[in-house]
Amino acid sequence: MSIRKIAVVAASVAAFGATAAVASATPPAATPAPATQAAARQFEGTIVSVDRSARTFRLRDSERGTVTIKVTSNTRFERVTFASLKAGAKNIETTVRRSNGRWVATEVERSGGGGNHDDSDDGPDHG
Repeated sequence: MSIRKIAVVAASVAAFGATAAVASATPPAATPAPATQAAARQFEGTIVSVDRSARTFRLRDSERGTVTIKVTSNTRFERVTFASLKAGAKNIETTVRRSNGRWVATEVERSGGGGNHDDSDDGPDHG
């Protein structure tokens, strides 16, 4: 073989090796999450009804309509409990995920606690 052919073959092998290295370093395309790991969604509104035996409540969200939400032992509550939920309770926020065709609450809280949320202590009572 001539030196020129050897140089072309060497350059081709080097280019192929670099392409293979880049291809192997590139992560595979992201796969969609399984249905059991549905994306979280938030609802906020007024409680329409509570079914304590089924551990569900209906929430009227002004933007999305009325939804039925299931509460489980893994549901976290803040500033409210399942026992304290009543029809007519306002400013209830919930983070839910879809599981077996139902909305399941991961978190339920009463929103709008008011007050100062910037952690400053320069008010008249924080002296």
